[in-house]
Amino acid sequence: MPESWKQDLAHLGTDWEKPFLEKAPWLIVVFKKSYRLTENDKQLKNYYVSESVGIACGFLISAIHMAGLVTLTHTPSPMNFLQKILNRPENEKPYLLLPVGYPNENALVPNISKEKLEDISFWFEGRD
Repeated sequence: MPESWKQDLAHLGTDWEKPFLEKAPWLIVVFKKSYRLTENDKQLKNYYVSESVGIACGFLISAIHMAGLVTLTHTPSPMNFLQKILNRPENEKPYLLLPVGYPNENALVPNISKEKLEDISFWFEGRD
């Protein structure tokens, strides 16, 4: 992890220790499948894989929270060890790890500032 990244995340208390991975009763490992194989082992490309998996993960995270559970996104680097230990095929690559469970009694959610809509958007009034 570059030093600048460590500094940017310091206020969150992020470090190498990840006890939530051992405490969570469930770990969901999301894989992306960049291509599929035919019966003759011909590769057929899947399109918009990262976008589709990202949207699906958003829905999953929302459903987890609506069920009264909590999760956070975790993307260890490197992640390919997950492919190996879970015996996944070559065309499936780890995308995201979601530890799922009930929040600790003293759990805190960091107050992360977001960009203002007017600072990141541009609105126009159609065409003349």
